[in-house]
Amino acid sequence: MKPFKELHQQKEIFHLGNVWDVQSALLFQKAGFKAIGTSSAAIAASLGYDDGENMPFEDLVWVVKKIHAKVHIPLSVDIEGGYSRNVDDIIENIKVLYQIGVVGINIEDSAVSEKREMIDTKIFSNTIAKVKSYLSKNKMDIFLNIRTDAYLSGLENPLKNTLERIKQYENSGADGIFVPCIIDEKEIARVVQATSLPVNVLCMPHLPNFNTLEKLGVKRISSGHFIHHYMADHLEQSIHTIVKNKSFNSLF
Repeated sequence: MKPFKELHQQKEIFHLGNVWDVQSALLFQKAGFKAIGTSSAAIAASLGYDDGENMPFEDLVWVVKKIHAKVHIPLSVDIEGGYSRNVDDIIENIKVLYQIGVVGINIEDSAVSEKREMIDTKIFSNTIAKVKSYLSKNKMDIFLNIRTDAYLSGLENPLKNTLERIKQYENSGADGIFVPCIIDEKEIARVVQATSLPVNVLCMPHLPNFNTLEKLGVKRISSGHFIHHYMADHLEQSIHTIVKNKSFNSLF
């Protein structure tokens, strides 16, 4: 089994399976995935919470422990903005996950209060630097995948904003860059060319296919919450069909 960090450096694009519970994790593992990562939005939805750090961190930890106990492939965890704006608290949360056996985290440069807003670049870069320093000092080998949300947040000129941010994040100690909602091939190429770090993109309508993304230099792709959302939609349709037909025949 390749170490998690090496999966981001291979020629073939690395498809991270995004999971929300033990069953989904085992299905991705059975399908031959080399590693899995939690989707915060999918876990939150499965437990009845809205996305945006509305789920208690303790609930996330409980799910992560259950998943890690059942799989034998590397597990990364989406911690949204870190479940705190205080860097010491973020480090403590990462320590908890590392002690479980987590090998990577996603942390994002936006936070949700009444709406999603970008965190100041310097403040977030300083957070990355302090987290990286702590991990290095304590010999904690955990992959820092830094998510930048200019596209997701709908900012004007998201490419310019993204390019400015990723250079600072790289200098602060990021191990990877995650740019959700980018879909334009030329813009993806610009992002890849702007950093020496592996670039991660997210499943979206009109996202180029895997072969094209690989040629553009993308190293990692994620499905995010979309598989869970697709499954939930089909479950709802199945329930309505049973009620409408007054029969279980549609299940067989």
